[in-house]
Amino acid sequence: MIKRFTTTALALGFCFSAFAQDTPDAAIVQKIRKEGLENSKAMDIAFNLTDVSGPRLSNSPGLKKAQDWAVKQLTDWGLKNAHLEAWGTFGKGWQIDKYYAATTLPFYHAIIASPKAWTPGTNGPIKSEVILIKADSVADLAKYKGKLAGKIIMMDQGAPLTSGTKADFARYADSTLAQMAAAKPQAAGPRQRPAGGPMADRMAQMMKMREVRAAMNAMLVEEKVGLILTYARGGQGTFFTSNGASYALDAKPVSPELEVAAEDFLHILRLLRAGKPVEVEADIKTSFYDQDPKGYNVIAEIPGTDKKLKDEVVMIGGHFDSWHAATGATDNAAGSAVMMEAMRILKAINFKPKRTIRIALWSSEEQGLFGSRGYVAKHFGDPKTMVLTPDQKKISAYYNLDNGTGKIRGVYLQGNAAAGPIFQNWLNPFNDLGATTVTINNTGGTDHQAFDAVGIPGFQFIQDPADYNTRTHHSNMDTYDRLVEDDLKQAATIIASFVYNTSQREAQIPRKELPAPQPARP
Repeated sequence: MIKRFTTTALALGFCFSAFAQDTPDAAIVQKIRKEGLENSKAMDIAFNLTDVSGPRLSNSPGLKKAQDWAVKQLTDWGLKNAHLEAWGTFGKGWQIDKYYAATTLPFYHAIIASPKAWTPGTNGPIKSEVILIKADSVADLAKYKGKLAGKIIMMDQGAPLTSGTKADFARYADSTLAQMAAAKPQAAGPRQRPAGGPMADRMAQMMKMREVRAAMNAMLVEEKVGLILTYARGGQGTFFTSNGASYALDAKPVSPELEVAAEDFLHILRLLRAGKPVEVEADIKTSFYDQDPKGYNVIAEIPGTDKKLKDEVVMIGGHFDSWHAATGATDNAAGSAVMMEAMRILKAINFKPKRTIRIALWSSEEQGLFGSRGYVAKHFGDPKTMVLTPDQKKISAYYNLDNGTGKIRGVYLQGNAAAGPIFQNWLNPFNDLGATTVTINNTGGTDHQAFDAVGIPGFQFIQDPADYNTRTHHSNMDTYDRLVEDDLKQAATIIASFVYNTSQREAQIPRKELPAPQPARP
């Protein structure tokens, strides 16, 4: 009964002490603002992560290049112990060495597309009439047996595009931020998946579809299909990419596969449905890398100086890996560049923190938060058993950024009501930059969850949506040009200030009640 009451009680009672302890030092804030807003290197960092390093798919040469650059850059700024730290085994790396595809009949037209991640190439140029496959099962596919060797094929699937009526780029309206700020704490309790009903039916249907697709893929490999053209979600030349095969070291072979932009796919589909012949030529070369299957995070520190507090740690981070159809600018070179820039700002103002400040640039977030979860399991504890290490108590907070290029508008408390008044005070000096909102709400899908799962205060900042979900997230348009410089400057400045305040605070950031162990899903 008392524990259920504590979140509200703390949120009210903490207000009085927070103003005394958590009013930011105006002189330090001014130093941070001047360095972050007038001398920013955020875009230079982003340039090196995107235009210079290229796509940063997990365990790819591009990711390795960016990681090595980051270690050197952090060291050059004066951070200590900058290194790559293995978090566990990932699997094979992969990259595109060459891609070309075009229709040559009924006329020449270059196709907007990308090989799917972890799929093989075509073993040289190929050219064939496109065969339209009408099959919903392995039995349906049997009628094509012996007819597909070396052929370019596509499934008879795809819906007409509709024109959009909303702008791609958006910022949060004041009314939306007010709703976030007014949100109420949700009752704590174990999350249960329903035993039946529509959700269970959909899950069963999805599993059945995956089984059918896997069986069909195996048959296409046996038939030695030359290339599969696949419909890619998107429009207006933008397509959202994915993986077409497993990255496991013992993954089963698959056919070469191109993810094709909707306009080009539907163009070919309409012709084939009308009985018109379509010819495509392609030349795709991809490479696999399995010499070192381990995954690595970039780690570096500004050591603490206080005798009592230097063994405690404030952590910041963002994921370093990306998808492969572009250079991963908003997902998540933006967040990584901001976090590196925040560390640079603190070094540039010659800050000597009481607590140690540690940056982590995670790998393999896109495949399941592997880098952060592996790090947390190694250093802090196992969420499945809630067996925790002594170091779990030494982390004051972890701050994450991973929602595109948009400026910071506030922070999600992740249900940690006691941190609310503290963060509201810390945002006050940045209200003029649009950062005003503290919400009790949770947000998911990124690396702060690994820390929250073992009882460490983990937070993600609220960011303007910009064109993250409409245009850049996992797409072929996620390039340097989509970054908004002023937004990155603002974000790095605010995060540097949060880190400063957390490192100097007399006490650690308040903690929620420890979560219950998370049983393995069946």
